[in-house]
Amino acid sequence: MIADLDNLLRHLFVDRIPIAGDHVGFQPPDEDWRTHVGSLVANALNVYLIALTENRKLRSNERVREYANGGVHETPAPRRLDCHYLITAWSPVVVSPLVEPALDEHALLYQVAAVLSNAEPLVPRRVYAPAPLPGGFPDAIADAELPTMLLAADAGPQMSDFWSTLDLPWRPAVHLTVTLPLLYERRVAGPMVTTRITEYRQSGGAESAEVWIQIGGHVRSGAPLQPVAGAWVRLETPGGLPLQTAETKADGRFTFAELAAGPYVLRVRAPGFAESTHNVQVPSAAGGYDVEI
Repeated sequence: MIADLDNLLRHLFVDRIPIAGDHVGFQPPDEDWRTHVGSLVANALNVYLIALTENRKLRSNERVREYANGGVHETPAPRRLDCHYLITAWSPVVVSPLVEPALDEHALLYQVAAVLSNAEPLVPRRVYAPAPLPGGFPDAIADAELPTMLLAADAGPQMSDFWSTLDLPWRPAVHLTVTLPLLYERRVAGPMVTTRITEYRQSGGAESAEVWIQIGGHVRSGAPLQPVAGAWVRLETPGGLPLQTAETKADGRFTFAELAAGPYVLRVRAPGFAESTHNVQVPSAAGGYDVEI
């Protein structure tokens, strides 16, 4: 995903600043890079990924749950990876009494800062528009607003150590941090709970016991079966007396609580489908209350 971010930044700069594609590089800004710039006929940008850190302020314990084939799958919220870029401008022109290439480099840095500012928030599909996203671009960030930090005030002091390791003079730079999701794999959480039975009683009084049952199921349709969101589900007595109503969520799931054991009827309505009724026994010996329409 970092390589996709690199290409996104390259496209942004090439598209909005008059620089040829081979004038935007991601290799270290060292002597080899300076030699490469000397062979060019125009200014160049070096976009160097200088560090990777976790953004702990965005850490979350949330989990996304999915229900499939009687099981529950969980996907933890992604960690957040801060990608720290050091963007420098380079001129192929040699300093002379008549030419001061640093001025061109400073002008290019200003263009970089302006382009990044105007592109915020950084949304990949919008950056590539009107062209489509490149093939294989990650769906997880295609339409996401990628958090960015531009020109951080505290990013400068440690740069002296960086440039000294390259044995090059300190250069002015645009500091850019873009945050990417570090995705977890989906995990099996266990079988789906469709029935929950709770017993209430006064201490020492078995005769005071009350049993309440909560049930949950899904409304699905098609082949293969797909969830039906926004379906209206009503729980009734076998004689047709309405008891409770619910609306299915995006995953087609509905729940009913505080039920006594016995027979019931589920009446289901959904746009584009005929109304239907389904007999259920609570608690279900088969353990399910799913409805197909």
